[in-house]
Amino acid sequence: MPLASSPEQPLPVRTIARAIGDWISRLGRVWIEGQITQLTRRPGQSTCFLVLRDPAAEMSLQVACPRSMLDAIDPPLSEGSRVVVWAQPEFRPQRGTLSMTAYDVRPVGIGALLARLEQLRKTLAAEGLFALERKRPLPFLPGTVGLITGRASAAERDVVDNARRRWSAVQFRIENVAVQGPYAVTEIIGALQRLDADPAVDVIVVARGGGSVEDLLPFSDEALVRAVVACRAPVVAAVGHETDIPLVDHAADRRASTPTDAAKLVTPDVAEEQQRIRVLRERARRCVVNHLGTEQHRLEAIRSRPAVADPAALLDTWTVTIATARERARRATLACVADAHTDIARLGARVTALSPQATLERGYAVLQREDGQAVRDPAEVQAGESLTARVAAGRIQVQVAS
Repeated sequence: MPLASSPEQPLPVRTIARAIGDWISRLGRVWIEGQITQLTRRPGQSTCFLVLRDPAAEMSLQVACPRSMLDAIDPPLSEGSRVVVWAQPEFRPQRGTLSMTAYDVRPVGIGALLARLEQLRKTLAAEGLFALERKRPLPFLPGTVGLITGRASAAERDVVDNARRRWSAVQFRIENVAVQGPYAVTEIIGALQRLDADPAVDVIVVARGGGSVEDLLPFSDEALVRAVVACRAPVVAAVGHETDIPLVDHAADRRASTPTDAAKLVTPDVAEEQQRIRVLRERARRCVVNHLGTEQHRLEAIRSRPAVADPAALLDTWTVTIATARERARRATLACVADAHTDIARLGARVTALSPQATLERGYAVLQREDGQAVRDPAEVQAGESLTARVAAGRIQVQVAS
């Protein structure tokens, strides 16, 4: 329940201090993991003091533990060691300070660290942070290369010297940070955010030389991995040697086996590019020359054809052919006309021979009644009936006598 108070009835300091102490005491003993940033062993005192720091945040706690407990740990703990402490928080009302009293201190071994890192790797991979489809390509000619590395380190010299040897105009923005120890994670994350916020920085390189598993632990921190994934600019990780693969290598857009390899990844080799341009230009020249040669041969082949070489000769041939065809057609037409005249004459003679007019010309007559019907039988006419006799030269009116 919140304590009731007002400006007219304020609570005394002792009441608030006791309430804070009561609230803190309810937490009980807890297991805490952290990194030792300060270890104080004072001669003649049975109590030692540790400052445990969270590797991923600017937070620390002071822990008091028996000297005999630390002396029993082999190898001895030192600043930078990771430990798991079973401790209970205590609030001291007299001083208004919070401290932790340790009842057990255990160093985190290499095997346990590797097991935790493997579990963390699987968790982050399941979230898709290491997926290939989210990795971005590196720029061909970066305007500015952001470099995160230790101060005056060999990794910095390797990246800068090799990059400028390949491309002398390359620009760097260098962030020198702690690359191991309790402050490494927060400093690297801060450098990443500053470089990523700079629009001139096109690619970021995180470089560090080789070291032990403990030395490279900051580069497997979950907060750092997520910061790399959240970057706008592509990130190249060049941490440790070829066999060292911290988690930041999986999250980065490209992994470089060494800082020298990182310089090769982010900057093109001017000499190689110039040689490539020369090769491409020579290849293009050969293609153009070959194409022109092919077209020249094709043009010469077309020009060598008779129709193109001497068009008049072809026209003369066609003229003769057409004249011959016309003469043949003329003779065939005349022959057809002559044959038709002969046929017509023959048919005319036949028609004339079969014509009734020819019969009449021989002296015959045709008797017709008034309705134009020819008389074929005497019984068809009656006495006194008028008939018309048709002869070759005309018509004669006759009358039947009896």
